[in-house]
Amino acid sequence: MKKKHQNIFFLFGIAVLILMVSQLDFNEVIDGLTRAGYWFVAVIALWMFLYIFNTAAWYVIIHNNKQHTGDPKTTADVGFWWLYRITVSGFALNYATPGGLMGGEPYRIMSLAPHIGTERASSSVILYAMTHIFSHFWFWLLSVLLYIATQTVNIPMAIMLAVVTAFCLLAVWFFLKGYKKGIATRCMTILSHFPMVKRWAQGFFESHREQLATIDNQIAALHKQSPKAFWGAVSLELTCRILSALEIYFILLVIMPEANYLDCILILAFTSLLANMLFFMPLQLGGREGGFLLSAKGLTLSAGAGIFVALIVRIRELIWTAIGLLFIKLDRKKA
Repeated sequence: MKKKHQNIFFLFGIAVLILMVSQLDFNEVIDGLTRAGYWFVAVIALWMFLYIFNTAAWYVIIHNNKQHTGDPKTTADVGFWWLYRITVSGFALNYATPGGLMGGEPYRIMSLAPHIGTERASSSVILYAMTHIFSHFWFWLLSVLLYIATQTVNIPMAIMLAVVTAFCLLAVWFFLKGYKKGIATRCMTILSHFPMVKRWAQGFFESHREQLATIDNQIAALHKQSPKAFWGAVSLELTCRILSALEIYFILLVIMPEANYLDCILILAFTSLLANMLFFMPLQLGGREGGFLLSAKGLTLSAGAGIFVALIVRIRELIWTAIGLLFIKLDRKKA
């Protein structure tokens, strides 16, 4: 990637990070960190481990998508730990960007393109983003079953669980169709019917029809030629979702030694569902906190517990966002 582009990504991330830090109440932050103690260190270290799962899923996709593009470049020089840094930086930009994928995905494509070519880089990034989102729907479906098995289900909750299940099953069907036939062309076709972006989408589709078709062929190739690799990547992402509930578990242990890990999975599921509904907000500001508060009340935990968890998670996100931006800076110097 050119230094100019790396500088743009880095400076944008820094500006948004400063804005987000300025929204914090520093007295609450200091009090929260004092209460969390060494458990906060455990939370930071946990994500060092969890990002390995994200990187492994993307690594599997890159090294198993064998569709020929005419580009002589191979995946031999795409090392795991270099990809780890790009993964962390991509998530850092996604955290800080309204709309999420508008920040991290372009950065990943531009970083990977010099190694394997633009079309293969684009298809692998799109396919990983699809897999990352796809795993969320499976996680929410499993969480519905977990809730039914461990909690008392009243009529309002039964209705909500039914709606969530129907929505997730529809999304799973849509993604499986996209994996089999490709999704880039389909998405551009859908966008071409929206008034706000209709003209841009139609122009983009006409001028990039061949490239979009190639990307779709590559997306379909992994699902068709390497089903084990495909489901392996999905399994890695789903495992990451489940293990990330340890973060909530560690935090709750500070104020509730009797905390239940299964409850933490349900809290994470409800919170992530609500936060993703508010994807257009930088750092999902407000949605994540509201999700923690509502899910804590729904599981008969105190509102204070929900607020405390939300605060520590927010600080963790800011720290890992800063680490991701530091990786961009280090890559810029190497370039």
